[in-house]
Amino acid sequence: MVDNFQTLVEAIVTNPDEQVGKLPLLSASQKHQLLVEWNNTQTDYPHQCIHQLFEQQVERTPNAIAVQWENQQLTYRELNNQANQLSHYLQFLGVSAQTLVGMIKFLQLIAETLSFTLPLVDLQTLAEVEREAELQRLITAEYTEAFDLSQAPLLRVKLIRLESNSHILLVTMHHIISDAWSVAIFFKELSSLYGNSPLANLPVQYADYAYWQRQGLQNDVINTQISYWKQQLADAPSIIELPTDYPRSAVQTFRGSIHRFRLGNDLTNKLKILSQKSGTSLFMTLQAAFVTFLYRYTGQEDIVIGSPITNRNRQALESFIGFFVNTLVLRTRLENNPTFKQLLSQVRQVALDAYVHQDLPFDTLVEALQPKRHKNLSPLFQVMFVLQNSPLEKFNLPGLNVTQIELNRPTAGANFDLTLSMQEVNLELIGAFEYNANLFDTTTIARMVDNFQTLVESIVSNPDEKVGELPLLSAAQKHQLLVEWNNTQTDYPHQCIHQLFEQQVERTPDAIYRDWETDRKSVV
Repeated sequence: MVDNFQTLVEAIVTNPDEQVGKLPLLSASQKHQLLVEWNNTQTDYPHQCIHQLFEQQVERTPNAIAVQWENQQLTYRELNNQANQLSHYLQFLGVSAQTLVGMIKFLQLIAETLSFTLPLVDLQTLAEVEREAELQRLITAEYTEAFDLSQAPLLRVKLIRLESNSHILLVTMHHIISDAWSVAIFFKELSSLYGNSPLANLPVQYADYAYWQRQGLQNDVINTQISYWKQQLADAPSIIELPTDYPRSAVQTFRGSIHRFRLGNDLTNKLKILSQKSGTSLFMTLQAAFVTFLYRYTGQEDIVIGSPITNRNRQALESFIGFFVNTLVLRTRLENNPTFKQLLSQVRQVALDAYVHQDLPFDTLVEALQPKRHKNLSPLFQVMFVLQNSPLEKFNLPGLNVTQIELNRPTAGANFDLTLSMQEVNLELIGAFEYNANLFDTTTIARMVDNFQTLVESIVSNPDEKVGELPLLSAAQKHQLLVEWNNTQTDYPHQCIHQLFEQQVERTPDAIYRDWETDRKSVV
């Protein structure tokens, strides 16, 4: 496949005219376009990055990088010019999508010319409280505004001026043209252009790889990979039976919410040590812990989850901007209550085998397996695990420091019943449970988070314990279950029944004590 890719590069460089016009979408991007077509809506999968530019030094907080610029004003004209230059340099910004009439097939359209202007919104004249409220309104409006996938660019950038030395930069990209890895590249190259550093020429563009992928999947490679996945997922359960607070609706809903948490430096370090001793990656160890958690919550011994993979397994793809992510379906068996170490060994092998067969696009896999479709369920799996390991490039502008501000919302809505996302920041694992708010209550998710943290602590303390025996309840939950809910002691009066009867008569002398059809009697 590497040789084929090189051949394609040479062909495109020789015939550059083939780059402009209609080319096939990458399979991952086609999946998003397909969802839009099926739902007849402009459902968005945006990446939004919010950067704050200001003069005073602010402490760095998790998922937010505060920015200081020293004795220098933000050069708006320069930032606008470089963003416009970047839009011409990066062909993906001119991509839009088109559906072939009468076919479930999509093309990407590359605009020959693309004009880009950076809007500037000035909030300096507003009082501080009003300014903060308007800023939040603008941010919310930006990430909830739908993209028209047929119109380029599928990128929006907005600069908000809070004060003469304080700005907010909003960048929103549709997922059909970018992923987390791409966002890091975008800001790195924007930084270079702002600092007047030229960018290296790209021998090929995102569209070229999409074309190569389509060509590469026309031969025996696709048949070999489909054969593996069919065998791996044979007779797999179609649904994971998580206990929900509300009944599942007839049609799948996407109202999402999020609950964030930390595992702490000490626990993170213990997870790394366990991974080293077991010969596994941190991803595999966390996945095994999450599978154990799902097993304990559902009682199912056959767990199927999804997990995204960067799919940049060739060096030539590391500098590309585009949506390369593929989704792997990972199946784990827990028959006979294995120890966590035994489970971890299985998870490792399943993951390694999946990596070997990662080139098969998820939409092609679904088409090949033909699972029974349900309007209220996502196919193959309803729970996802994500370990974010994309390169963390600090966005620097000369004279400024830049901070990314984390939005307290799901990254892409509730596409699944439950998604566990993890990322290491400053040697500490930061986690988030993203969930369908039409299925789960906030208190239930908070309890799940406590259970997961307790389970992880139990795993690193005793990985030789059977997964069904690992402690799941926190100390507070144990006290509630064993003490509070069992505190049923009641002080009963030390009197005979006739005495209690007499007291009741005195309290309610007019109450009827017998009613047999019309024969009504009262206590006198």
